[in-house]
Amino acid sequence: MSETRFAESHEWVRLDGDVAVVGISDHAQGALGDVVFVDLPEVGREVTAGEAVAVVESVKAASDIYAPISGTIAAVNEALVDNPALVNSGAMGEGWFFTITPKDTSEIGKLMDAEAYAKHAEEAH
Repeated sequence: MSETRFAESHEWVRLDGDVAVVGISDHAQGALGDVVFVDLPEVGREVTAGEAVAVVESVKAASDIYAPISGTIAAVNEALVDNPALVNSGAMGEGWFFTITPKDTSEIGKLMDAEAYAKHAEEAH
C-alpha cells in the first residue's frame, strides 16, 4: 500500500493497486463519537473530488463523507452496514468506506501528508 494522504474534510485515501481506498481519519471518528449508521455510495457511481458521496451518523451528529479524488466507486465496505462501529475501532483500517478507481492518480499527491494533516486537525479545534 502507498502512503496515506488526507483531505481537509478529514477523509483519508491510500492507493492499493488500481484502486484508492477511502475512509475517515482517526481524528474525525473521535470527534464524531460512537458511529451508529453508515450510508454508502452506489458501486459504479462517478464522483468528483469534493463531492458528498456517503453519510456517517453518530450519537452526536450526521456528517457527509466526501470523495477526496475523482473517479468511479469500485466497491463499498459492506461490513459497515451491519457493524458501523468498525469506523470507531479501525478508522484507518477495517473501517474504510469505499474504493475509487481514480480518474487521475495525481490528485492523490495534491492531498495532505500525515504531518500536514496532523497540523490541520490540531488547528481545526
